[in-house]
Amino acid sequence: MILRNDGTVSRLLRDVPLPRAFHARQRFPDRHIEPEDIEKEIFAEIRRAGAAERVKPGMRVAITAGSRGIRNVDIITRSVVNFVKSRGATPFIVPAMGSHGGATAEGQRQLLAGYGITEDAMGCEIRSSMETVLLGRSELGKPVYMDKNAYEADGVILSCRLKPHNAFRGPVESGPCKMMTVGLGKQKGAEQVHSDGMDIIARNIPTMAKVTLSTGKILFAIPCLENAYDQTMMFEAILPERILDREPELLKIAFANMPSILVGEGDVLVVDRIGKNFSGTGVDPNITGTFSTPYAHGGVKVQRTCFLGLTEESHGNSLGIGLASAITKRIYDEIDTNAMYTNCLTSTVVKSAMMPPVLWTDKEAIQFCIRTCNRVSADTLRLIRIPNSLHIGQIMLSEAYYADVVSGRYPGVTALDAPQELTFDMHDTLTTPWLA
Repeated sequence: MILRNDGTVSRLLRDVPLPRAFHARQRFPDRHIEPEDIEKEIFAEIRRAGAAERVKPGMRVAITAGSRGIRNVDIITRSVVNFVKSRGATPFIVPAMGSHGGATAEGQRQLLAGYGITEDAMGCEIRSSMETVLLGRSELGKPVYMDKNAYEADGVILSCRLKPHNAFRGPVESGPCKMMTVGLGKQKGAEQVHSDGMDIIARNIPTMAKVTLSTGKILFAIPCLENAYDQTMMFEAILPERILDREPELLKIAFANMPSILVGEGDVLVVDRIGKNFSGTGVDPNITGTFSTPYAHGGVKVQRTCFLGLTEESHGNSLGIGLASAITKRIYDEIDTNAMYTNCLTSTVVKSAMMPPVLWTDKEAIQFCIRTCNRVSADTLRLIRIPNSLHIGQIMLSEAYYADVVSGRYPGVTALDAPQELTFDMHDTLTTPWLA
């Protein structure tokens, strides 16, 4: 239900005070690879792992491209394409994203185009289809599928990001094994992986990945890991016979390099934009603490969370709104329920798509979250603002944090200016800019 700004709710919120806030920098380890060096690193890593010989002249090689937001994904994908070409083989790209893109071939092609992955830019064909081939059944009895185009290739290279998942914990989470079973499994495969619930998915993914690996179709994986600043940190080429052993070890490295909101807790978290390019659930709950299941935990601890906008790259898929305490009408107006509910039907997780209170403006959405907090006053309210859950090198904090930040209570957090009033335009849209 939309709470109109000319009714009782608006009158109740009108005098809710907003805290002054200041910009703060968060510092994390910043080891990274410059974009211009990515292709060289990928070529070298594939050779180091002894994977180059797996690509032979004349082979038709499928390269995976997923739907998650990965920094430099266009450069990474094109680099893998170029490596395959350098071996005298013919590459093509397959969207490996389960049910995303509305579970349609064109929708998945459009998602890739939004990341700069087009046939012209990549220099090879993109074969997008929802058709699959049944590979067999896992030891737990689950049917395992593979994208038909990938199956008909002479081999598959798994290009993906390796990172913690947003809804469960296990020895493997988001990475090559999930790319094999959920991504390449398309809607059918993704549905089977998730069908037993998020408490079982940590067993389904590796046992189903064994079936995919047994086909001999996987040439190697080349996952990337990112640092806390959403920068490409490292690549590691993994031969198929080592994926199940090596992926859990790389997951520990990914966890160690995740960003976080270093103040740890607060009262209200304001997220400027959510989107599928930031996380499968709009925001990464490993940062925001807004988990859709009880099978994962972490992130900042707050009483209320407010989402203000949806990214264009999400194409209306606003999955994650159900994790907020309030959203704005501008998010509500962009919702594509077909895309959002398709994800729910596939994952069997519905909480992320539930409708929270919808407020008319940014200002009212923030005030709604403040007004419904318990045991806080205007002077003590701890408000945290982030641009999104992927880029938190700079955040904003309310004045209640200021003295502690200046005194060094929070290692890695530095105040960039003094507390000031939050600004809004004539439509009450938040306009306080981020610093360059």
